[in-house]
Amino acid sequence: MTDRPQPDPDDALLGAAMQMVDVWSRLSPEKQALLLKRFGTQENALAALVTTRLLNPADS
Repeated sequence: MTDRPQPDPDDALLGAAMQMVDVWSRLSPEKQALLLKRFGTQENALAALVTTRLLNPADS
């Protein structure tokens, strides 16, 4: 039996946060304003964006 290293939840959280910052920084100011109006906070808007991207990844 081989022991596999367990994924570090902190690494997953950090990776998600980095992805959120990257996605937000690439949006136009108009798109940011639209998302803030729709979702209320930057955190909610980013969570919706990242979730959408994880469920429907862009074609490479």
